[in-house]
Amino acid sequence: MTDDHAELERLPTEELRRRAVSLAQRRWDAGFFWELIRTIPAAEVAAGRPQAGEAGVAHASTLFSQIVAEREGDRGLQEALRPLYLDYLIRHEESS
Repeated sequence: MTDDHAELERLPTEELRRRAVSLAQRRWDAGFFWELIRTIPAAEVAAGRPQAGEAGVAHASTLFSQIVAEREGDRGLQEALRPLYLDYLIRHEESS
């Protein structure tokens, strides 16, 4: 473990959250925020709140719907996202 890693490990969780969010904002790292949103429902369950986990999935779905609705008329964006939709359905449709 590096000294920097050990130093981070000693920080309170709230400070880690603050630093990670601040860094992701500076880097325009949307992937970090999506990962955070994706992980929150499971974290709620791990924290003993399974109903909150279900609500978290519903909330994330609502946020996604709002983002897509704001860009609904952008055909170029919609077509650029088409492979993602196809891939997801192909990989997961049989398991639903």
